[in-house]
Amino acid sequence: MRFDELDLEEAVLDGLDAMNFQETTPVQELTIPVILEGKDIIACAQTGTGKTAAYVLPVINELSKGLHPANAINAVIMAPTRELAQQIDQQIEGFTYFVPVSAVAVYGGTDGIAWEQQKRGMEMGADIVIATPGRLLSHIKLGTVDLSQVSFFVLDEADRMLDMGFYDDIMQVYKLLPENCQTIMFSATMPPKIRTLAQTILKNPEEVKIAISRPPETIMQTAYICYDMQKLHILEDLFSQSRPQRVIIFSSSKMKVKELATTLKRMKFNVAAMHSDLEQSQREEVMKEFKNGHIDILVATDVVSRGIDINDIKLVVNFDIPHDPEDYVHRIGRTARGTNGEGLAITFVSVEEQSQFKCIEDFLEKEVYKIPIDPKFGETPLYEPEKYSNMRRGRGRPRKDSGNAKKDNRPSGNNNNQRRRGRPRKEA
Repeated sequence: MRFDELDLEEAVLDGLDAMNFQETTPVQELTIPVILEGKDIIACAQTGTGKTAAYVLPVINELSKGLHPANAINAVIMAPTRELAQQIDQQIEGFTYFVPVSAVAVYGGTDGIAWEQQKRGMEMGADIVIATPGRLLSHIKLGTVDLSQVSFFVLDEADRMLDMGFYDDIMQVYKLLPENCQTIMFSATMPPKIRTLAQTILKNPEEVKIAISRPPETIMQTAYICYDMQKLHILEDLFSQSRPQRVIIFSSSKMKVKELATTLKRMKFNVAAMHSDLEQSQREEVMKEFKNGHIDILVATDVVSRGIDINDIKLVVNFDIPHDPEDYVHRIGRTARGTNGEGLAITFVSVEEQSQFKCIEDFLEKEVYKIPIDPKFGETPLYEPEKYSNMRRGRGRPRKDSGNAKKDNRPSGNNNNQRRRGRPRKEA
C-alpha cells in the first residue's frame, strides 16, 4: 500500500514525499488506519519493521489539523532508552518538516542546560513529548509537566520497559492522563505480562501482530565452533586479512565489552566501546564518530542492537551468544540496513554455548553455515549441542553426569565445522 492511499493530510504526505517514503511496511498498513480511527491498539512488531512511523504518522496527522489545544502537551511517547527516544525525535523532525507540530525529547544522562531545555519545552507546551520513564517522572514530581490535555499515549518497546522494571513508572504516568486519552502500545514480543498491562490500560483495543521477523535471506550467516580461548585469536586473524570497517561486535555484558575493546585497542585496531556505564554525552559522541566513519569497530552490548538506526554496517560479529533468539535477530539485522539487505554475520560458538546456538537455529528454521577453522588455531570441538546441553553458561564446566568429560579439559574432536537538526535516515 502507498502512503497516499491512507487518510493522511496533504502536509504530512508532502513530508513523506520529501523523505522518499512511498510504500508502507506491513505494520504501517495495518496500524495507521486503526490509530486514525481513534482506537486503542496493541501491536506486536520488532525494530526494523517501520513501527516508529506506524504510530508517529497518525499522531502527527491528527495534531496537524489544529483541533487540539495550543501550548499544551498533546501526545506522550514513552521509550525505554535514551537512544530510542533520540531516534524517535529524529524521525518526528523529518515527518513534521511541513507540519506545525513541535516536539521535545526528555531523557536522563544530560547536564543542567539540557534539563532546563527539556523543562522549558514542556512548560511551553510541546505538542509531542518523547520521554524515558524515569526522566519524565522527575519532571512530573517537580510540577513542570501538565498531562491533563494529552490525547495520545504511546508505549514503544513495552516489553523491554517491563523487563527494565518500569511498570510502576508507566502506571504513575498513566494515572495522570485524561480518561479519553487514546493509548497505543508497541511490543516486540507478547508475553503474559504485556497482555496484563494491555488489559489494564487499553480500552477495547485492536490487536495487530506482525509475524516474528527473520533476518533477510541476503544476510550471510556463519559461525565458528570453537573454544572460548580461541575466539580472540580467530577474530584477530580475520581482521589482519583485511582492514575492518563498519563493524559491530556484540557481547552480552558490559564487562566483556570493556575487556574486548581494550584488547583490540592494544592490537592497534580503531575501536570504541558502547555500554551503559558511559555518560550520555560519551555515548552520543561514540555513535557520532562511528556513523561518520572515524571509528572502524564498535564493541557493544545489546543496548545498540535495539532501536538504533545505523546504516551501512558491513559486518556484525556475535562474540558470544545473545540471551534469546530474538536478540540474535536484532543484532544481525544491523547489517541489513542501508545495504539492500545484504551483509555478513559471524557468530562465535563456544562449547558451553552450543545448546543456545541450536535454539537460535531452531528459531530461524535453518542451519547456520559452520566455517572450517584453520588448523593453526589447534583442535576445535565438534558441533554437538545435545551433548553439551548440560554445560553451565559462562563457566565452561560440565555438570557431573555420565563421566564422559575429560579430566584435563583438553580439546577433542576436529575442525568441522532540539528541532530541525536535519532529516533522519529512512527506517528499514
